[in-house]
Amino acid sequence: MTEAILRKSIPEFRRGVQAGIGIGIGYFPVALTFGLLAKTTGLTVLETLLMSLVVFAGAAQYIALSLISLGTGIFEIILTTFIVNIRHFLMSASLNEKTADEHPAVKAVYAFGITDETFSVAATRDGTVTSGYMFGLIFVAYSSWVFFSGVGHIIGANLPQVLQESMSVALYAMFIGLLVPSLKKNMKIAFLAVLAACFNTIFTLSEILSSGWGIVTATLLSAVIVEFIEARKKQTGGRADG
Repeated sequence: MTEAILRKSIPEFRRGVQAGIGIGIGYFPVALTFGLLAKTTGLTVLETLLMSLVVFAGAAQYIALSLISLGTGIFEIILTTFIVNIRHFLMSASLNEKTADEHPAVKAVYAFGITDETFSVAATRDGTVTSGYMFGLIFVAYSSWVFFSGVGHIIGANLPQVLQESMSVALYAMFIGLLVPSLKKNMKIAFLAVLAACFNTIFTLSEILSSGWGIVTATLLSAVIVEFIEARKKQTGGRADG
């Protein structure tokens, strides 16, 4: 029985590895930059590798670095990154409809490796997705992200101190690079970003909340307001149609 499962899983694992090569190459510059910024933020190479090993979420790790640099507390960092990654629940639920009928424990293991990129590749694959395929896909993506995070930190440690300090600007440039394409596609995201920025500025300047809680509160409050407006629009539109 075990031998039959292995015979079936190995070819699928290889297909997953082949499909993940493109993701691994794409992660190279982003993970490298993360490692560089982690060094300038004050993380050791071990802490940098541990964050990539345990978290494995690019946007969340960048946000965590920003919060760490601001001296934010652990709870605020965890809550903020949880909010940022809450979309993974939806991706996992969607991908579950496409996966083969396998034990939930197996699915729970490879669910850890679901990112925007691995989800996109798996979701667009023809037919069902097996655990062997997912493990191969995630193995390449995960290995690339962790390895190049460490390489980035090592490179950063050998840069001149002035250059290391100036690298902190790249953190904000990365956020802008992630945000701008989304702003062009959807005005709702643009409104959400502006609203969150306004709330965070108010909370920060008035010193009502600490920087960490200010970000968390601004994000949640903006999301609630935007969704409330969207719901009201749909209700108004439904009444008008009726």
